[in-house]
Amino acid sequence: MFSTTEYTLLAVILTSVSTLAFLVGKMFGGHDPREPPIASPSIPIIGHMVGLARSKFNYYVDLSKLTDAPIFTMSLPGQNKIYVVTKPELVQAVQKQPTLLAFPPIEAKFASSICGVSSKAQAILANNVNGDEGHTGLSMESYDGMRFALRPGPGLDDMNRVMLREIVKSLDDLQPLGKSGETSRTIGIYSWLREAITTATTRSVYGPMNPYDDKAIADSFWDFESGLMSILIGFLPSLTARKPIAARERVANAFETYYKTPGAIDQASTLAKKRYEAEVNKNVPLEDIARFEVGGAVAIMVNTAPAAFWTLFFLYADPALLSDIRAEVEACIETETGTNLVKTINISTLKKQCPLLLSSYQETLRHRSMGTSVREVMQDTMLDGRWLLKKGAMLQMPSRIIHQDSGLWGSDVADYNPRRFLPEERKNRPSNICFRAFGGGETLCPGRHFATNEVLAVVALFVVRFDMVPVGTSDGKWDLPTTANTNVASVVMTPDDDIQVRITPRQTVGSDDKFKWAVHLDGSEKAFAMVSEDAAAAAE
Repeated sequence: MFSTTEYTLLAVILTSVSTLAFLVGKMFGGHDPREPPIASPSIPIIGHMVGLARSKFNYYVDLSKLTDAPIFTMSLPGQNKIYVVTKPELVQAVQKQPTLLAFPPIEAKFASSICGVSSKAQAILANNVNGDEGHTGLSMESYDGMRFALRPGPGLDDMNRVMLREIVKSLDDLQPLGKSGETSRTIGIYSWLREAITTATTRSVYGPMNPYDDKAIADSFWDFESGLMSILIGFLPSLTARKPIAARERVANAFETYYKTPGAIDQASTLAKKRYEAEVNKNVPLEDIARFEVGGAVAIMVNTAPAAFWTLFFLYADPALLSDIRAEVEACIETETGTNLVKTINISTLKKQCPLLLSSYQETLRHRSMGTSVREVMQDTMLDGRWLLKKGAMLQMPSRIIHQDSGLWGSDVADYNPRRFLPEERKNRPSNICFRAFGGGETLCPGRHFATNEVLAVVALFVVRFDMVPVGTSDGKWDLPTTANTNVASVVMTPDDDIQVRITPRQTVGSDDKFKWAVHLDGSEKAFAMVSEDAAAAAE
């Protein structure tokens, strides 16, 4: 006989089982045998959510090892099916169907959500969002404008010149003053990099009236960026996302003032002008143009500082590697004698004569990137003639799965190997399609050339000018920071905690009060071809 408590418990169990069966049927109901195999969660219903919460971007890597399939299916409560691609060959198959497996509809929803634009602006953005009627409409024309502005050519050259000038100024300001006898300085290296790169990037994009020159606005942007997840979740945003939404409004108000200021946009980069022109031509209200610009800044500001941070971290953590790269860079320094002694680093020369520096940077991106390319399945589609993808499902291509595949990269895949991308190591690594730090296909990151020039400038100038050691360690050891709190919008991991470092000017390159430093770029035609698309273009 069952007691009342037992009957209650039985009822709860039966109800739970029934609910579980319903939810499982809802999540995986009608799973066609031609669809990718199901990756079952370790805990029914909530297992994938728990795994993502615990392991973040590494969860997909763990799941791909368990399923051992080139593509698998997973579901989260309240979500449509998610297909996860694990092999580069299948990624290429996805990229060949950009209208059936589309990114713009997802981007439009994301932009509307995080930017907080009006219903009118949302409707304008949604018009021909996937380019079914040709490259017209705000989404298509804005992206075309970005690609035009950031491709190698005059527009990119202008941005590079401003950016390089600002990087040199930031490194000059890092120099100990010496008047009070100080020979070193202590800084948080990640904080310093983020501020320096934010300044260089935004001045190159927005010109002399750059809204981010106001530190309060720059700080507000980072408050907004740190709270993106709470905005995206959208649950009681007035309570859960109050701080990032208020920060977004402060930045948007600054941009509204910027656009109203005579001459401001006229002195900006081709990139800023193209985006603004596309929005004005589509009758987007000015307050929404300002809000879109806040969201657009995520793409240009969030990932470069982490990339520079990790590159410097791995270089300074390995004295032998640092010595070798210093030798490469110093061999490229051009010294101008005369009244004013100037030492110049030419980024174009670095790309030709510093293979270890370039390899170290590319390995940093492979080792530390965690971005995911996403697509929406617009209609039932056969992928690669084998896998059925159902309309409405989400397709994800996590770069980390491919970047951590030992079958592609070898048994040392988890290690940072700065020589992995040297030209002579080509036979020991997979083809360029396996390098996914910048995405690929129609959504290949248009800012990759600018970002690469910026990181190379910061790193090259830093290593030849400064010694750097972590503060608070008796043996000078560099401890790898954790990255569990990396933001949803990031492509490159960010450290959970900054590293306090002591920097000292290097005496081997002379005294900085006797000469000036400069960084130069001949032109943007010579691109560092890390991705398969750039390699193919260079071979033409």
